[in-house]
Amino acid sequence: MTDSPSTTAAERLEAGMAEVHVPEPSADTEALLLKLGIGLPLVGVVLILAAWWQAAGTKYVADQMPMLISGGLFGLALIIVGLGLFLRFSLSRLLRFWLARLLVEEQAQTDRLIEALDRVEVAVRDQRV
Repeated sequence: MTDSPSTTAAERLEAGMAEVHVPEPSADTEALLLKLGIGLPLVGVVLILAAWWQAAGTKYVADQMPMLISGGLFGLALIIVGLGLFLRFSLSRLLRFWLARLLVEEQAQTDRLIEALDRVEVAVRDQRV
C-alpha cells in the first residue's frame, strides 16, 4: 500500500480494511449468541414463575423446596448466563464501532496537522527568500 499525498484518510482506511480478513461464520455465531443472550433470561423467568406456581399449590414446605430449588435456581442461572452473553456481544459490537470511528477521527486529525505543518513550512521558506 503506497501513501501518496493525494490519498485521503478515508481512502487509506478503506484500503487497509480491504486487506483485513474477517471470516463470516463468526458473525453468524455472534448473532446466534446474542439471540441466546436475549432468549435465555426469558426462559429463566418462565422457569422461576413455573416453580413458584407449582410450589404455591402445596401447603407443605417439604414439597415446595425441591420445586423452588430445581426451577428457581436453574431459572436464575439461565438469567445470569443470558445477561452475560447479551452484555458481552452487545458491548463488543458497540466497542468495535467506537474504535473504527476513533481511528477515522484520529486519521483526519493527523491529516489536518500535516497540512498545517506544510503551510508553516511554506511560510517559513517564503520568509527566508
